[in-house]
Amino acid sequence: MTRCRQTARTFNALTLRKNHLAGMAGLLAAVLICGKAEASTPVPTAKPTHAATQDYQPSLQVVAGVPVPIKKRSVPDGYVPSKPKLVLYSQFPAKNYFGAADGPAPLKARSIGSYAKGCLAGGASLPPDGPTWQAMRLSRNRNWGHPELIDYLKDLATDAPSVGWNGLLVGDLAQPRGGPMISGHASHQIGLDADIWLTEMPNRRLSTKEREEISAISMLIGPMDIKGADRRVDPAKWSNAHASLIRRAASDKRVARIFVSPTIKKALCKFEKSKNRAWLGKVRPWWGHHYHFHVRLSCPAGSKGCKNQNPPPPGDGCGKHLTYWLSDEPWVPKNPPKPGEKPKVVKKRAMALAALPKACRTVLTAN
Repeated sequence: MTRCRQTARTFNALTLRKNHLAGMAGLLAAVLICGKAEASTPVPTAKPTHAATQDYQPSLQVVAGVPVPIKKRSVPDGYVPSKPKLVLYSQFPAKNYFGAADGPAPLKARSIGSYAKGCLAGGASLPPDGPTWQAMRLSRNRNWGHPELIDYLKDLATDAPSVGWNGLLVGDLAQPRGGPMISGHASHQIGLDADIWLTEMPNRRLSTKEREEISAISMLIGPMDIKGADRRVDPAKWSNAHASLIRRAASDKRVARIFVSPTIKKALCKFEKSKNRAWLGKVRPWWGHHYHFHVRLSCPAGSKGCKNQNPPPPGDGCGKHLTYWLSDEPWVPKNPPKPGEKPKVVKKRAMALAALPKACRTVLTAN
């Protein structure tokens, strides 16, 4: 077709110099010739496929006779790409939303809801390293909490050497916006819980790999789930420095509870010789917690909607209640699996977003 158009232009240009009629005649002849040529050209039966195989190149411009790619327009200063709007579905697992949040909600600091059903606004992070602390398991991104919790941990770490403890190894706090976690804890949702290892900070900075792979040390002398088990701390591992650190942690007015293994509670009851035993009432026996102790703060001032637990029972907690925890009843299975039979695992249904306070939706969508 292109060749025919060129022929027509040629006839027209030559003949128009002589006269208009001759030019028109030449143009008509060219059209008739081209029409016959096009009629004899086979019509393609399908679209060409070169679009799928062609090696596309960036747009070019000629500079000094040399083709070079055209430079893309630079991004203007201060440009921030808009984030897609987060769509929330009430029946979706809340842990999927909160587990995906990689930064805190830019709101006023506030713990919302209860320790096992809530979220965190305006969270602050515990730096990975301090003079007398190191944060562990950094890949989890769980070193976030209410600013009150971060201040508490720094204060405890500062005082640790004075009670014979070199420094803290700090485990999980909360996710950047709190809420249910993808795995692990049922609590730690409102930025007021922290796990502190019962392993002393070494006299060097741990590498990133070490912080992921090193395990805390259990204080148990043996298994707990055997009839008549020796449910004590291991005297080769447990020391008065452990007890002094927990006493210092529990004596802070901001603390509501500290959870430890019943074996550790028993050791603490024996450790305290003075009449000042009020702090022991905050230390509560619970399953696990023989590798670390779990600190829980009371709701800070200004945290509207934050729900405290009921205060612990009066007394030091070293009486009949502890006797129960050290018996066989809580630990030895009543219907143990038969030899070769796998124990039944009951999976809990994930908490839906609808179960959390409505304010947690604002926490999730705040940018």
